[in-house]
Amino acid sequence: MVDLGGGVVMPMVGFGTWQLRGRRGYDAIRYALETGYRHIDTATMYRNEDEVGQAVQESGLDRGEVFITTKLPPERAGRERETIEASLRALGTSYVDLWLVHWPPRGRASLAVWRAFLAARDAGLCRAVGVSNYSARQIDELLKETGEKPAVNQIPWSPSGHDPAVLAAMRDRGVVLEGYSPLKGTRLRDPVLAEIASRHGVTPAQVVLRWHLEHGIPVIPKSATPDRIAANLAITDFALTPDEVARLDRL
Repeated sequence: MVDLGGGVVMPMVGFGTWQLRGRRGYDAIRYALETGYRHIDTATMYRNEDEVGQAVQESGLDRGEVFITTKLPPERAGRERETIEASLRALGTSYVDLWLVHWPPRGRASLAVWRAFLAARDAGLCRAVGVSNYSARQIDELLKETGEKPAVNQIPWSPSGHDPAVLAAMRDRGVVLEGYSPLKGTRLRDPVLAEIASRHGVTPAQVVLRWHLEHGIPVIPKSATPDRIAANLAITDFALTPDEVARLDRL
């Protein structure tokens, strides 16, 4: 778990749902919940909040057991309240755990959007608010003008895109860096990955996801394949050595 402040904690491994729609999406999300995922990541633009909501409701789990993230499309700037209320109806819940600005509207930090997010949080529509695909400079703009930083900045992250300066910048600001597209951004046949995976008796994909955890970075892998969904969560029974982490950092 990672502490987002205000009593909100987020599971380190979430289930990404981009492109998972319809029956295929529902089945994948439902299986993920049955396998043990307790963090589901969706977005208005994914057009699958109905499937996420149905899967959570029919899983038999209490709402409080599942951490749900959704996101505001940048083109809906100015319609924040309307958008979050539509998301809540689709998800069948009175709140989401984390609401993110999916991209900076028109490439800008947008103080108006951020103030609307803070108002939605204060109204109880979401427990925590954050951003996605923002730079440190844009985050500084939000903090300077409102005194409130995003709890999370969700950005692409993988060994090949590892940037210690970016990670340090987020941590210096008290913002949790959450990684998306961890496997899409990785050459899984890399010899270093293959060697480390063989040593631990796991897959290269599992090594990549474990690498995120070794750095303390929450991660949201996505798959529609049951075996891979399960494998992506099974990364707590082994640990990487400092040398292995360093070698992966250099990929």
